[in-house]
Amino acid sequence: LAYISAGSFYMTYLCRWPESFLVAESPNKELMGYVLGKAEGEGNLWHGHVSAVTVAPMYRRLGLAKTLMQYFEDVSIHTYNAYFVDLFVRASNHLAISMYNKFGYVTYRRVLGYYSGELPEDALDMRKALPRDKDKESIIPLDHPVHPEDLEW
Repeated sequence: LAYISAGSFYMTYLCRWPESFLVAESPNKELMGYVLGKAEGEGNLWHGHVSAVTVAPMYRRLGLAKTLMQYFEDVSIHTYNAYFVDLFVRASNHLAISMYNKFGYVTYRRVLGYYSGELPEDALDMRKALPRDKDKESIIPLDHPVHPEDLEW
């Protein structure tokens, strides 16, 4: 499963956005996957943000990622009344990008050097418009890349 910083990261999300944290557990109590998100933004940029979605290798290709994403989208619609859902994915992660495309997400913009480390990498900011965004303005792609310091949230 994907590793995200430390336990305090999860606790912060769980305390502030408990409705956006869903764990899928197998009948024998094994962790199958989870989604972790939050609400952020202002005005027509008010949105749900997927901070992490991951499925354990043995439970992949069963539709669990779609179920987890749909859960978060439903929270974003019915609890947050958001305009869109967004997420960031490594530009080299073609499998994940393809999966998100199948779920209705489009690439909104490229964020240069978003992922730091030994091999810095760009991220794609992918978005899916929700019913509140009737004209789908939130998913009109930018025609230029941005830097992490240019991000609104």
